[in-house]
Amino acid sequence: MSDPRLAEIFPPLGLRITCGPLELCGIGDAEVLTLLDVVRGGVHPRHFMPFAFPWTDAPEDELPLNYLQWWWRGMATWSQDAWALDLCVRWEGEVVGVQGVATQDFLTLRYGETGSWLGSRFQGRGIGTAMRQAMCAFLFDHLDFEFITSAAFADNAASLRVSEKLGYKDNGVTWQSRRGDAASNRRLLLLREDFVRGEPISVAGVEPMRRFIGLDR
Repeated sequence: MSDPRLAEIFPPLGLRITCGPLELCGIGDAEVLTLLDVVRGGVHPRHFMPFAFPWTDAPEDELPLNYLQWWWRGMATWSQDAWALDLCVRWEGEVVGVQGVATQDFLTLRYGETGSWLGSRFQGRGIGTAMRQAMCAFLFDHLDFEFITSAAFADNAASLRVSEKLGYKDNGVTWQSRRGDAASNRRLLLLREDFVRGEPISVAGVEPMRRFIGLDR
């Protein structure tokens, strides 16, 4: 867990969302190093790329630095005009992956796009659904989001199944290159009234976070 003094400067580090065995929290030094171990254990089969940005294709000896640079870049480039909130996911106390949301011009548009990854050995246990439900509940109830988007390649059945469970609706299709081939990417939209909630969440650190993103001023 991050030093509380750092969370005073960068409030995302002080966030904590809990729901039964699930916890989402800010990514500090200890979390990012443990997340690296989860990534080394595998996130998806080698023959399949679920991510629009193929970050897991990095050679094993380059992955630690790439991941650290991604983490540092998120803090270094944070602004109220464009920010990405990535939280470490723990299940029954064990670090299992990351759940995030990315926004642009949030104070005007009031929406963002969710994204996540989960270590292979933790998949198929309902954790992916629970962590996205917790994040969406937090965004709607505590950060004043009006709607939430997501996207997944058409052959990413697991991600699309989670979106369906939560109430996302189809919102068009885009095409993009994936490992040199054209791939269809399904766009998804979640409205507040369509959201299928999980168990209630408890949140700590939300007041500094709201001020940090320009709310409650």
